[in-house]
Amino acid sequence: MANFDLVKLALKATCPGNDILLDDKGLPSVMVYVPKFKMSDVITGGSDSTAPMFIINGQEVPGLYLSKYQNVIHNGRAYSLPGEDPANHLTWDTARQACEAKGRGWHMMTKAEYAAIALWCKKNGYLPYGNNDYGKDSRETLAVAIPAAFSTDTPPKVTRVLTGTGPVTWSHNKAVDGIWDINGNVSEWTGGIRTVYGELQLLANNNAADSNNPQSTDAATWKAIDAATGDFVDPNGTGTVKVDKVNNKPQYRTVVETQSDSFNSAISDVTCDATIGDAAKAVLIAYGLLADDSGFNYEGDVLYFNNVAAERLFVSGGGCTVATRAGVFYATGTHYSRTNADTNIGFRSAYVAL
Repeated sequence: MANFDLVKLALKATCPGNDILLDDKGLPSVMVYVPKFKMSDVITGGSDSTAPMFIINGQEVPGLYLSKYQNVIHNGRAYSLPGEDPANHLTWDTARQACEAKGRGWHMMTKAEYAAIALWCKKNGYLPYGNNDYGKDSRETLAVAIPAAFSTDTPPKVTRVLTGTGPVTWSHNKAVDGIWDINGNVSEWTGGIRTVYGELQLLANNNAADSNNPQSTDAATWKAIDAATGDFVDPNGTGTVKVDKVNNKPQYRTVVETQSDSFNSAISDVTCDATIGDAAKAVLIAYGLLADDSGFNYEGDVLYFNNVAAERLFVSGGGCTVATRAGVFYATGTHYSRTNADTNIGFRSAYVAL
């Protein structure tokens, strides 16, 4: 196997926060290290509690590695590499298994991790651009990336682009050492979050980062959010946070009165009724499911829900064709069952030393 020492040295020279991690087969992925931070570091007036991303099995970790690029799959394992057509048309379980096959600590990127990065971006005054308009960002006209796939239109339009080939505005921190393509290109399967008949269910904090915590349909690791205390509790349908359709927009409540298989609004327009206490709101904010700033428009990023289905999983980041269906805060759990797969859905792996 090749010696990556010189490659890693060159990477560190230009991107100090990046590293090349080898999996249990000795094969490389380019990763971005994210050190631990508190909620007060990313939310004005937030608590001094550690962001959920950095709490696994009740223990705090000093940081995690997130894939710099949307992943590809080789021999059943996920890899973060530049200049690749991102993996697509794969199910949630296939994506998760490709991450976990790399060894202990490797996992499919979780909702706690996506939300932490999105909140960091907002706090630092920059929501990244990306491929959300057929090979470019809808807010840019000349900046493009290298095409990887085309539509069946006449003439064909660019759809997916090669990982990391867009302009630096497509990086989460607007720098070369950032995380690329978290706005658009392909939507990314997301671990640790689902709805069950409209009830929000998560793996507590970032427990989804540990493959020893199952995420199967009937796993006891899935927890609901107590509407009064914000605690993670066993799902029982009583007094927990659910998403209802009120005035055609999502509202968090303890009951579902209007069922719909697809409803949405900009995250800035998602509301809570009086049954949702401040502690529960803080949890929703920490997971990118509720706006923390009523005066900010979040670039119009939209949340989509389904409160009819027995289980719906989520994708994050959005795809390459519609700017209103992409963005760092964008997430949808409408028709995404465990068997769903299409060319607009990929994934991203992450790593934590456990």
